[in-house]
Amino acid sequence: MESVQNSKTVNMLGLEILSVNVLGVTPNPEMAKALEAQTRESLQKEADQAIYERRNFAVEQERIIKETELNTEIAIEEKQKQIAEKQMETEVVKQENEQKLKEMDMTSNISLEDSKQQLIELKVENEKKEADVKEYVLHANLRPYKVLDWKTLMAINSDGTDPRNHIALAFRELADNADKVGNLNISPELLESIMKTRA
Repeated sequence: MESVQNSKTVNMLGLEILSVNVLGVTPNPEMAKALEAQTRESLQKEADQAIYERRNFAVEQERIIKETELNTEIAIEEKQKQIAEKQMETEVVKQENEQKLKEMDMTSNISLEDSKQQLIELKVENEKKEADVKEYVLHANLRPYKVLDWKTLMAINSDGTDPRNHIALAFRELADNADKVGNLNISPELLESIMKTRA
């Protein structure tokens, strides 16, 4: 403003400039192109910056998502590992319990077999003692008969009314004295009568 008021050209014209109002500023075409290029470049930079920031935000979000997924997979694998370990522990305990049950069953069977063996031995011992007692009683009962001759025994055991006993005794006497008997004739009638009586 001061340079315009003090301009030599204005002074030569005898003019005095009191004030200047600028209604518009229009650049020449080259300047306009230069200014437009600068503005376009600035806008392009802002657009590029916005795209860069959006891409960075998207990449960060994708990284967060992948990290979350990875953490989830790790947590799932850890949980599966814990489940597998727990299942293995349960299986080990189950096998140990089955082994203990088998050992208890075996011990019980061995004890039962021992008890059976003891029972059999006791039974055999008792039967042996019982047989010994029966043998003793039998010998005790038969001892008086040992001193008796067979004739007395037959007389004790025979029925006095049965003629067969008498005939048997007679034949026995004949057999004992066979060396003294010369001839002995037994008629068929006698044998027939003996047989009929026996029948």
